[in-house]
Amino acid sequence: MTYTYVDDLAKAVDIPKNGITSSTVFQNEHLKVVLFGFDAGQELSEHTASMPAVMHFLQGQARVTLGQDAQEAQAGTWIHLPARLPHSLYAKTPVIMLLTLVKAGKCDPESAAPAR
Repeated sequence: MTYTYVDDLAKAVDIPKNGITSSTVFQNEHLKVVLFGFDAGQELSEHTASMPAVMHFLQGQARVTLGQDAQEAQAGTWIHLPARLPHSLYAKTPVIMLLTLVKAGKCDPESAAPAR
């Protein structure tokens, strides 16, 4: 059995001056996990994803638009996005964000954790 271990995600990304970077941390048939770094003032224009996703902010401050709603995000913010929800991001400060894409597939109900 193998696993993936990252000691400190925030140290795993170098935010480029006036740019955006991304790197895949993990990928299998169920998940794709991508670590993003945005310099202040950088943005991702409105787009959609074909699968559900989770945005987890590790550092910085950003404005995230989810459909028609604008939300503020900072270290610790966690957002679940259903598939095809229009969204965008504007980095107010340098931002590090972990994006988890949930690929379609059958779920084993016995292995699913209950909601709390």
